[in-house]
Amino acid sequence: MNDLVTIPRSEYDRLRAAAEDLADLQAHDHAKARLSSGEEELVPAPIANRLLDGENPLRVYRDLRGLTQAALASKAGVNRVTIAEIETGRKQGSVATLRALAAALTITLDDLVP
Repeated sequence: MNDLVTIPRSEYDRLRAAAEDLADLQAHDHAKARLSSGEEELVPAPIANRLLDGENPLRVYRDLRGLTQAALASKAGVNRVTIAEIETGRKQGSVATLRALAAALTITLDDLVP
């Protein structure tokens, strides 16, 4: 049972454009809902630029959250010296350490890996 419908090309193009517009609107609504619920956050342009310029993500996100190394260390249960060494590139940090830091900064582990 194949039903075949023939429509003019202009009508097909109009319907396709309308479907794309609807998909865009749904994506917008989904993104706004995630922002409203706190699942997502907007990152200010200066912060995004620092990340794009290759600055250490741990330092950038720590600054975004307004935390000192000592405050982050306390919150994450990590030694402050370890944070300093990660931020300066002397150490990479273990997965467990990076997970604790990411959790304390309310970001994903992927956000900390350049």
